[in-house]
Amino acid sequence: MEITLDNVKKVITDVLKIDGSDITPETRFIEDLKADSMDQFFLIDGFSEAFNVTISDEQAKEIKTVGDVIRVLSK
Repeated sequence: MEITLDNVKKVITDVLKIDGSDITPETRFIEDLKADSMDQFFLIDGFSEAFNVTISDEQAKEIKTVGDVIRVLSK
């Protein structure tokens, strides 16, 4: 699966059970989407599964925004 904003938004909306119409690359997980630590764990797991990649703990710590997810997954 190609790593695009739409594909990343699909994972976010599925995991957080939210409407993703206002999600942009600048959207922050904690401040804007109110994701707690458990949500963040499930998001990382969801991204790993959806894009068939392994996200290290160091990479996960870098992820603060939707754009960060795209950047990390595109490496």
